[in-house]
Amino acid sequence: MSEEFHRKMMEEAIRLSMENIKDSGGPFGAVITKNGEIVATGVNRVTSKNDPTAHAEIEAIREACKRLQTFDLSDCEIYSSCEPCPMCLSAIYWSRLSKIFYGGTRHDAGNAGFRDDFLYDEIAAEIEKRKIPSINLMNKEAIEAFEKWMENPEKTDY
Repeated sequence: MSEEFHRKMMEEAIRLSMENIKDSGGPFGAVITKNGEIVATGVNRVTSKNDPTAHAEIEAIREACKRLQTFDLSDCEIYSSCEPCPMCLSAIYWSRLSKIFYGGTRHDAGNAGFRDDFLYDEIAAEIEKRKIPSINLMNKEAIEAFEKWMENPEKTDY
């Protein structure tokens, strides 16, 4: 795709972020494209849905997967008005999007009060040192599901 196309898609992501502010939403927008066409868009709906996972990128990924009827978006690209947070970055990797374009940085978002720095620190911390206690419980019993999964010849790898 051309530089002009990429700029046009980023302009759309930014436009969505600005429009969402008018609807009392967060200042984030995302666009997913495939073969030069918009497949899905998303805006931050955390407060309107009372869903802390309803970030613009997640909303766009959910819509793209629904429309394309797949969990594999490897032939798609995402344009986000801001650098994806750790949760959104993980979802982008899980959905296999091929490229990420972003406008603002995580530092710009931090300056606006969106502090994701602690998440980066928590992810890097050893489990025992994280702020939310994580207790390993019934490991042996839990891994039986993994064993069954590995034995299943009809499983769909993802």
